[in-house]
Amino acid sequence: MIKIIPLLAFSLLLVTGTSAQKKSIDQKVDSVLKLMTLDEKIGQMNQYNGDWAATGPITKDGDKQTQIKNGMVGSMLNVTGVDHTRTLQQIAMQSRMKIPLLFGQDVIHGYRTIFPLPLAEAASWDLKVIEQSARIAAVEASAAGVHWTFAPMVDIARDPRWGRVMEGAGEDTYLGSLIAAARVKGFQGKGLGNTDAVMACAKHFAAYGAAIAGRDYNSVDMSYRQLLETYLPPFKAAADAGAATFMNSFNDLNGIPATGNAYLQREILKGKWNFKGFVVSDWGSVGEMINHGFVKDNYEAAMAAANAGSDMDMESRSYIQNLAKLVKEGKVKTTVIDDAVRRILRKKFEMGLFDDPYRFCNEQREKEQWSNPAHITVAKEIAEKSIVLLKNEKQLLPLSRQTKTIALIGPFVKAKADNLGFWSYDWPDDTARIVSLWQGVESKLAAGSKMLYAKGCDIKDTSRGGFAEAVEIAMQSDVVVITVGEARDMTGEAKSKSSIRLPGVQEELVKAIAATGKPVVVLMSAGRPLVFNWISDNVPAIVYTWWLGTQAGNAIADVLFGDYNPSGKLPISFPRTEGQIPVYYNHYNTGRPAHNDSDLNYVSSYIDLPNSPKYAFGFGLSYTSFSYSDIELNKKTIRPGEKLLVNCTITNTGNYDGEETVQLYTRDLFGSVVRPVKELKGFQKLFLKKGESKKVSFAIAADDLRFYNDKLQYIFEPGDFKVFVGGSSDNVKEAGFTLVK
Repeated sequence: MIKIIPLLAFSLLLVTGTSAQKKSIDQKVDSVLKLMTLDEKIGQMNQYNGDWAATGPITKDGDKQTQIKNGMVGSMLNVTGVDHTRTLQQIAMQSRMKIPLLFGQDVIHGYRTIFPLPLAEAASWDLKVIEQSARIAAVEASAAGVHWTFAPMVDIARDPRWGRVMEGAGEDTYLGSLIAAARVKGFQGKGLGNTDAVMACAKHFAAYGAAIAGRDYNSVDMSYRQLLETYLPPFKAAADAGAATFMNSFNDLNGIPATGNAYLQREILKGKWNFKGFVVSDWGSVGEMINHGFVKDNYEAAMAAANAGSDMDMESRSYIQNLAKLVKEGKVKTTVIDDAVRRILRKKFEMGLFDDPYRFCNEQREKEQWSNPAHITVAKEIAEKSIVLLKNEKQLLPLSRQTKTIALIGPFVKAKADNLGFWSYDWPDDTARIVSLWQGVESKLAAGSKMLYAKGCDIKDTSRGGFAEAVEIAMQSDVVVITVGEARDMTGEAKSKSSIRLPGVQEELVKAIAATGKPVVVLMSAGRPLVFNWISDNVPAIVYTWWLGTQAGNAIADVLFGDYNPSGKLPISFPRTEGQIPVYYNHYNTGRPAHNDSDLNYVSSYIDLPNSPKYAFGFGLSYTSFSYSDIELNKKTIRPGEKLLVNCTITNTGNYDGEETVQLYTRDLFGSVVRPVKELKGFQKLFLKKGESKKVSFAIAADDLRFYNDKLQYIFEPGDFKVFVGGSSDNVKEAGFTLVK
């Protein structure tokens, strides 16, 4: 057997003559850096797409393998599987410096096992299962040779027209920050260097979710106070949780493209936050600064991005083609290059790739994780927790297993791939692995029960040709379950929509079925909030099922038949119409606030629409019901250093055991700048058996009441406050307290 001496040991022996084991990672990085040429350093800052698959336009230019061999590539994306990654890593080991490649991949909500899309998982309000989802995704992806996932997306999004709303945690900064940290911890597990950990990447830095008009890649224009208070905290939470990397965003922020934004990358991220990882551009975003009108060519783009703090260029080729010249001309300092390369090399050392470049290329491990039954079980549990019950008149749900005849109607009844949603993988055996609604219901019904099926229409159909058959089988049934929604490619990157109503004639199909007079349950499959007012007002039972992944059919069936009592709560407000967007719970008041939805007397309101959303942030029903006692406070006045205890007793007043997410909000009544009408400050998930009561207690300190003033100072101010406790942002008990110096 030929013994391979790792480059690290060789480098250190050359430079210092000492053993590698005695050196810290930073010392090891410096030892390697001293041996590198400028071109090799720039190569580490260059990332190419593989030619097997892509999350952007495939680029097949030049001989990538030769460039890898020559040390001109530091990372590849869209290269998975131990055979592919080993092949390219072997080529990298033929380079002069033998610096291993990093392999990155968009593992957004699962790899082999697909979980609910991130917005759906956020509806669980369950940080443990969200972390568990990311943990399993990391285990599966790392077994396939992946080192690095381009997730989590932690953008706050208040505009459901934006297609990428499905990738994040919704509209709230507090909830979004907790979920950001949970996902980072899940991906990175017990720490980088473990072979089941992948590097997390907090994206998109920053404010991408506030794109004007909800149009993907569009400009963002906001106050710095809004940026600091609303949009940056989830990124700070990700950094504090140890996120290995950040990805900058496509948008410009107040006129400066994020990729070339030194305020974001140098001053905030690497300065105030002391971030030690590296920043990767989004796909081609370095070169896209030309289209922004910020630079005139790739030469200027490379200069602007590198100087602003973008360490790695994903696919624009601006760095590999221009940085050397820029350094020689003194327009980019050598220290800028060295800092970027040092950050990249540090992560490669932390991942253990210098010790063994092939440590993630284990065929046996890949085989073991390819169809792990334990992961399937967890996928179903998480999917159940992600489902939100929006309406249930006369307790139509749960359905009885003894139902004699059930009609299943709609374009998603027997669908497979649509259950995966956007940003998911298609494997050759998916048809066998993905559970359809039909299969899920079939597994629940008692012997002798009958299932009827009619598609009714396709997702984007303009034809009503299938309506007659659908109505006919509805008339033969005891209950109708009808599935409507979006196709999986209707929400995601580059999938912004001006209309977020049901596509095609699906709503008309629901109307035709409802006209039969039969009990109707509507299941809504989507990656974003949709507008469906007629259905909301006229159908007795509505279940928002999002896109739930591999185990969608089983999870939905468990909810339909009461094996799982739904507990999901909306992480984003649902508008009544597109003209109401953006609509979110923690808005500011005005000088003329509307006192209720019918108040139109020269106040801030619409004359044709209520101000309130159709479904509020935090809303979600259960098969049981919960009552809240009045709030009890341990004191009416608190000082800095003291804690206010907020107590409330929750009682399960219904006929089923169930779980409730108890939510805590505050309001600063008077401040030096206007404050939101409510702000989420805490929540607890509480399981109660029917008839059971439990006291819930929250603690509030002065630090929980901080905000950014007009001088961008992060402060709290003495004054009067309200505190709210309830099951959704619009259904709360309230009490008052005062903060004094």
